[in-house]
Amino acid sequence: MAAVADELLARLPGGAGWRGGVSEDGGRTCTGCERQCVESCQARTQAVIRAGAERLSATEGIRKIDGSVAALIDHTLLKPEATRADIRRLCREAREYGFATVCVNPYWTAAAREELAGSAVKVCTVVGFPLGATFSAVKQAEAQAALEAGAQEIDMVINIGALRSGELETVLRDIRLVVETCHRAGALVKVILETALLDDYQKATACVLAKMAGADFVKTSTGFGPSGATVHDVALMRLVVGPEMGVKAAGGIRSREELERMVAAGATRIGASAGLRILTGAA
Repeated sequence: MAAVADELLARLPGGAGWRGGVSEDGGRTCTGCERQCVESCQARTQAVIRAGAERLSATEGIRKIDGSVAALIDHTLLKPEATRADIRRLCREAREYGFATVCVNPYWTAAAREELAGSAVKVCTVVGFPLGATFSAVKQAEAQAALEAGAQEIDMVINIGALRSGELETVLRDIRLVVETCHRAGALVKVILETALLDDYQKATACVLAKMAGADFVKTSTGFGPSGATVHDVALMRLVVGPEMGVKAAGGIRSREELERMVAAGATRIGASAGLRILTGAA
């Protein structure tokens, strides 16, 4: 049976990696697994799904999703081309796996809140995104509109150019206006630094300003900058803000191993569009 399965999978898209009892990614084949394929052969199971299976049977050995990991993740879809169907899918996945939030563009806030009604998953949206270079009053108004649409967490981008110019009062006021607006409604604020555009001194300064303004989290990246989260940046941000604030690592995190490195460095929330891949190990 194992030989027949190997031969058939070799003829299917995504199945050619199975040879000689071990997959290309090191997974074990089903030989002797006693029908616990989902536990023993995750990559093979994914190949069967890609081939067209809509339902799988498994014994008590089925792999369980780690809820503590899912609860760290903001399940994110911020692509400008995302459709209503894409947002519905994102919310269904968030319900199923128990992600902390879905993070969507402001227009989709109300739709996400409706899809997630009755669940523990919160709705997060973005303000001043992705450049941060708009008027503080506009960010405040954008935050207010998002709250009225049902947002429970706001990820705002700082005024990066003002920070790099040394205009620290401007940056502090920019953050504080959004924080005060959100806290009046009981919503959390995460302050996006876009660390790839800053040196370490500027990153530390931005963290101090976010803390002074009363923000709940500092966050590494938008995901639209030149690069994303690094262990170095997460560790630096945690060192500066101390244990009282959250640190969100976002941008380029696509595997469980990367997530664990960020958490070890001090992250308490992870922003990822690859949340399902992180949880399931799927390609």
